[in-house]
Amino acid sequence: MKKVMTLTALILTSLTFNASAAMEANLEQKLIEVCKTGLTDNLYRFNRTMIENKINKRRIFPMLVCNGESFHDFAISNGANRIAKKIAPFIQGATSITDLAMNNTRAQVLSVKF
Repeated sequence: MKKVMTLTALILTSLTFNASAAMEANLEQKLIEVCKTGLTDNLYRFNRTMIENKINKRRIFPMLVCNGESFHDFAISNGANRIAKKIAPFIQGATSITDLAMNNTRAQVLSVKF
């Protein structure tokens, strides 16, 4: 009985580590599509990509990193000024209020390279 319990625990532990090791492939492909729209200044293509992939701008743009730059900086460096202007309201500013009781541990950077 102890062998079965130990074996079960090992299998479940390995499955847990594999599931949390990396970003989901589907999510990564969606973010790469968004980054590719940052290469052009085509607002129609940008809006269509956002709608097709059901991307929440408020959640993604403060964390999205394309080729080592924030998406906003990435769009500006590639001449996509209209897209950069459109996402500027979603970029976090320098001012922050920290609530110690509600410490958000999920804050992470979603970095993709293509």
